Amino acid sequence: MNEFKPDTLPGVDDETAPQMQLLQEAACRRLQFKPKFINRLILESSPYLLQHANNPVNWFPWGETALNLAKELSRPLFVSIGYATCHWCHVMEVESFANEVIAHFLNGHYISIKVDREERPDIDSQFMNVLGTMGAQGGWPLNIFLTPDGNPFYGGTYFPPFDSQRGLSFLALLQRITEMYNNHPSRLHLAGQQVTSAVRQQMLTVDKSRTAPETSALRRAVERYSTLFDPVNGGIVGAPKFPSSLSIRFLLRQYWDTGNSDLCRMVKVTLSKMACGGIYDQIGGGFHRYAIDSQWIIPHFEKMLYDNAQLATTYLEGYLVTGSSEFAAIAKETMGYLFRELKAPEKGFFSATDADSLGPNGKSEEGYFFTWTPNELTEVLGTDNARSIGTFFGITTIGNFDGRSVPHRKESIQQFAGKMGISTENFATTVGECRNELLKVRLQRPLPFRDEQMLTSWNGLAISAFSKAGFFLDDKGLLGVAQEVARFICQEMTHSGGLAHSFQESFPKGIGFLDDYAFMIAAFLDLFEATGDIQHLRHALALNDVVQNEFLDEECGGYFMTSSRHEELLAREKPTYDGAIPSGNSVMLQNLVRLYGITDQKEYRETAERAFSAFGSRINETPTAVPEMLIALQAYLTDTLQIVIVAPPENVKSADPLLKIYRSSYLPFSILIQAIEGEQMIESCRIVPALEGRHADGDKAVAYVCQGRACKLPTTDPAELSRIFKCLSPRVNEDC
Repeated sequence: MNEFKPDTLPGVDDETAPQMQLLQEAACRRLQFKPKFINRLILESSPYLLQHANNPVNWFPWGETALNLAKELSRPLFVSIGYATCHWCHVMEVESFANEVIAHFLNGHYISIKVDREERPDIDSQFMNVLGTMGAQGGWPLNIFLTPDGNPFYGGTYFPPFDSQRGLSFLALLQRITEMYNNHPSRLHLAGQQVTSAVRQQMLTVDKSRTAPETSALRRAVERYSTLFDPVNGGIVGAPKFPSSLSIRFLLRQYWDTGNSDLCRMVKVTLSKMACGGIYDQIGGGFHRYAIDSQWIIPHFEKMLYDNAQLATTYLEGYLVTGSSEFAAIAKETMGYLFRELKAPEKGFFSATDADSLGPNGKSEEGYFFTWTPNELTEVLGTDNARSIGTFFGITTIGNFDGRSVPHRKESIQQFAGKMGISTENFATTVGECRNELLKVRLQRPLPFRDEQMLTSWNGLAISAFSKAGFFLDDKGLLGVAQEVARFICQEMTHSGGLAHSFQESFPKGIGFLDDYAFMIAAFLDLFEATGDIQHLRHALALNDVVQNEFLDEECGGYFMTSSRHEELLAREKPTYDGAIPSGNSVMLQNLVRLYGITDQKEYRETAERAFSAFGSRINETPTAVPEMLIALQAYLTDTLQIVIVAPPENVKSADPLLKIYRSSYLPFSILIQAIEGEQMIESCRIVPALEGRHADGDKAVAYVCQGRACKLPTTDPAELSRIFKCLSPRVNEDC
């Protein structure tokens, strides 16, 4: 690419102007076109920041340069936060941040900062708390105004570019705030100080009274979910519908504990309806972000790694409880999607794909990539198959989304075949073949943008999903993917003596947050159980040591989101909310219970106990806001079930029949420890006391089952092991 001279950013003065030669050199390396404008974001590696590198806005990345310049020039700060696959972030960029009139005003009166929430979740969480303190609804893009000394005084999400029925325009808002700042600066400074004080108080609030969590919180959460449950469509009643709004994993554990068949029914209805709806990609597998309607039919087409990793695990657990082959298939198809479209060769998983893609007119259209018309089906499948497949997947001439159709199902293959009077087996084969053909054609369309940032925490969720599915579905391929990604994390996603937060443009970046450590500890524990490889346990223990040293609130218990090495913001938050992603504290509490069950080291249980006391009020007052923490609490209150299976080195496969029994059982608060007699097992005894004195029976593997210091008789008989497991889960109804 030849050198080019972009236009000067509108409204920029000498004090805020970037060094254009440096930016031009970076643009020549990065870009295949000559943009009209470039700004400092061209020097960044974040996919989201790079999307804004050609805006006329004089963007700064978050850092001392921008923060100090605001103080020096006495200008308010405008901080805009989003992520690379955010639909409304794209809309606001096109409407406002690419608008030269708006950019001219911003550049002349503000210091503007762009933040990638995936790269800096600490900044995002802080300003989301700010917005909540102001009484506003959160979301992205998240736009916050701050005084020059960094105190937030106003914020919101999407603003239209000019005055309209949708509300105050962005330009008018900028003008009003500038007028207020110029004429009444003391008011804004006072407002900023008050907001900062309130946010600090909220983020630093801990229960120093050491309130114990009440077991009744489990029951009250069940009652609340039951009240909100949609008996027809599953999930929470109303729209939009988010898969995370109903904690299925929590309900399954409550069903295991109480035998309440209503909970199992809630789970089955929800999983079945989501699997039939458009929120599930009927052609390519995997789940979209959420559904905008009450029937799961019309999705917001964005696809996230964290959603799909967690939903694969959820469907796997649904399969273990119900025995539904459909649930197992959905889990495998979801992981197939992740491997096909988000997995980097010999590395980890990318973060997400966009809702928008280029349509035939060359313009970006939401959902075009995933939707179909009857004519398109005919072109690919032929008339006869197009008619039956179109009917099965609800592809109509009228359509249900901008004149096109989102594939969805009203019934199962068996039900549809019966209604049509055709063979279920033959129609199932036809559906499979047609799906493959449609997917091939779909992949020839312009692909949605892919966020190729790799996040440690989200990769941890994926490792857990592939580990569990690889083990319980006895699929070595899936387990191999988990092991490959774990190796990548260990070898390449380390930074400054610990985990890096992300991997961008072939380099690790940023210090790991609590989520990164918590999710990776869980991932290594899942790998340890799936493989029996003691190295995975060692990795988990080493990461846990870092968490205890750098994230622990030694005064009150629980963990901060940021480590002692992170930048100091308004306050060090201790996250508890389990939303689309579980909180780092909830996952760490589960990790501590599991580590205690494996190592018998009391310090893990005592640390968990202190954390539960720190979060006791939160658990007791709003249990449905912390469903993953409730899972941890239930695990803490339940004696861990230890299953040790020892195989002789000359007949390792003798463990397979015993493992098959475990694979077919739903034992949510169990620890599986696999070992092969020999020197390695002797070495492992130092970390895993449960292996001491355990041995195979000649050339046969032996299963040892213990719970609460009481052990069953060792057995080599799979039937006896099955009987033991059934006795340990007496409330689970086999015909759920």
